[in-house]
Amino acid sequence: MKDLTLVILAAGMGSRYGGLKQIDKFGKNGEAIIDFSIYDAIQAGFKKLVLIIRKEHEEIFEEALVAKIRPYIEVEYAFQSIDDVPEWFAGVEGREKPWGTTHALLSARKHVDGPFVIINADDYYGKESFVEMARFLQEDVSDTENSMMGYIVDNTITDNGTVTRGVCQTEAGYLVDIVEMDGIKRTEAGVVGGPEGALIPDGTQVSMNFWGFTPAIFDLMQEKFERFLKEDVAANPMKSEALLPNDVGSLIHDGKIKVQVLSTPDRWFGVTYQEDKPQVLKQFETFQSDGTYPEKLWK
Repeated sequence: MKDLTLVILAAGMGSRYGGLKQIDKFGKNGEAIIDFSIYDAIQAGFKKLVLIIRKEHEEIFEEALVAKIRPYIEVEYAFQSIDDVPEWFAGVEGREKPWGTTHALLSARKHVDGPFVIINADDYYGKESFVEMARFLQEDVSDTENSMMGYIVDNTITDNGTVTRGVCQTEAGYLVDIVEMDGIKRTEAGVVGGPEGALIPDGTQVSMNFWGFTPAIFDLMQEKFERFLKEDVAANPMKSEALLPNDVGSLIHDGKIKVQVLSTPDRWFGVTYQEDKPQVLKQFETFQSDGTYPEKLWK
């Protein structure tokens, strides 16, 4: 059996949410969404956790999360820093915005030596999704055969504003194209998104940044990130971001990787805005009352 690693993207600032939502409290005993994801991963057989955070947040993560879970899983920190770039890149004066999720993934490369998943800290993915992903990583993953957990777009929308999703096109169970689209919302005509408000067909699958890889992905993503620094940053130095879904799609188009789209009966939910919080609190209260989760995760 291969030792599996859970990598969590937790370096965001939560600008739309208005705070560090990665460790905001939602469970009966003050658990964050990330607690439930880690619990589900441990139950599915993951042995190691790599938390991608900002260095200045290490103390608060240690106190609010990591200290209580160390007895259950090996934990390491990876720090995403805007200064973690190739020597030839001069940087952008005055820029504080991080370089995006592809860059965050690369910050974990020294901490990962086997099959791994990468997820967002503030998304709830469901118990069965981790079981299915663990099965894939044990049985099917290779340096060219990767995976993504797919969710129906209509099941990933908040009523409190627009969202950004990686909109997928699939064929025979494999991802053939993925485009990061913003402005997604539900209307009377259906789900729409993008600058033109284009209709997104019912049943369209989207990525919620739940990917299964081997360490071979790091060299491939390093190439994409260096291209981003040379081209995208030159065109938009203050706001451009290297986004993981877009770079996965580019690698598929290049013929470098294949990505199997996995499915789960679980429904995604999360907190994009503060107004989402009451509904999420209610859902976790139900989970911890009906036995889906214990009333106290970390006993």
